[in-house]
Amino acid sequence: MSADETRDGVRLTNLDGPLFDGAEATKRDLVDYLDTVRDRILPVLRGRALSVIRVRPGQAPFMQKNLPTYAPQWIRRVSVWAEASQRQVSYALCDDRRTLLWFANQRAVEFHPALVLGDRATHLVLDLDPPGDGAFGLAVRAALLVRQALDDAGLAGAVKTSGAKGVHVFVPMAEGVAMGDLAAATRALAARAERLDPALATTAFIREDREGKVFIDSTRAGGATVVAAYSPRIRPGTPVSFPVAWADLDRVSPADFTVRTVPDLLGDGDPWAALMPGPQRLPADLVEEGHTIPVARVQAMHEGKRRARARRGG
Repeated sequence: MSADETRDGVRLTNLDGPLFDGAEATKRDLVDYLDTVRDRILPVLRGRALSVIRVRPGQAPFMQKNLPTYAPQWIRRVSVWAEASQRQVSYALCDDRRTLLWFANQRAVEFHPALVLGDRATHLVLDLDPPGDGAFGLAVRAALLVRQALDDAGLAGAVKTSGAKGVHVFVPMAEGVAMGDLAAATRALAARAERLDPALATTAFIREDREGKVFIDSTRAGGATVVAAYSPRIRPGTPVSFPVAWADLDRVSPADFTVRTVPDLLGDGDPWAALMPGPQRLPADLVEEGHTIPVARVQAMHEGKRRARARRGG
């Protein structure tokens, strides 16, 4: 087969080379996979500022936010002010097959869309990060704590593997939720889940304070990104972030879902859409509790400075 071809007007090149070390996949496998699942992944990317992680032969993977100047003019884009770098960033909007194929040809393996659509928050997200490789079972147990906390609050969410070692819980939000209230509710849910089993789960943002527990990350509210459902990951075997029914979560492994296995597992289905509950409003008591909890990143920054002063004897 030729190493080059054209699809939907996009020239695809060097398709038969390895995708990355340990991928067990070629660039063609990436292109074919994304093309096959396009009707499932495009709905979770469409209209959202997109960051991607690319991998070039012989180079370390890197995140790309700003759309390069050589990108085709037909790619839709949105300009967003970045506080961290104090500049405008031109993000791509991956709205159609042609754009998805162009990114695949650029060796964009991971797709990280913003959690906001325009200026509206669409989901409350908790990211469960277990303490090490092979600890997926711990992440599952922590996810069930989050589910219990959601249920106690009258909320419902959908769950997916992260494609790495962890789990993501998504709760769709009704229109009109304020960013500050969403962030507060996320902190409160994480704290409530931690209280259900403090020997298993922690909200400690500083890694050295986690004591081998599953970190319930409540910092994804606002302008953050999370890897998309159905996105491949730059990990051995090229696993995929994949939706799982709550009842099946303790029966799966991240390695079950790869660019080679997922198309057959999906068939004509879209489990992320099928398993996602309807949009919900935040309970007032959850928001109120969350506003009493310090913002994890800010608290960690101040604590880090305090510890640095203590080490210096100041």
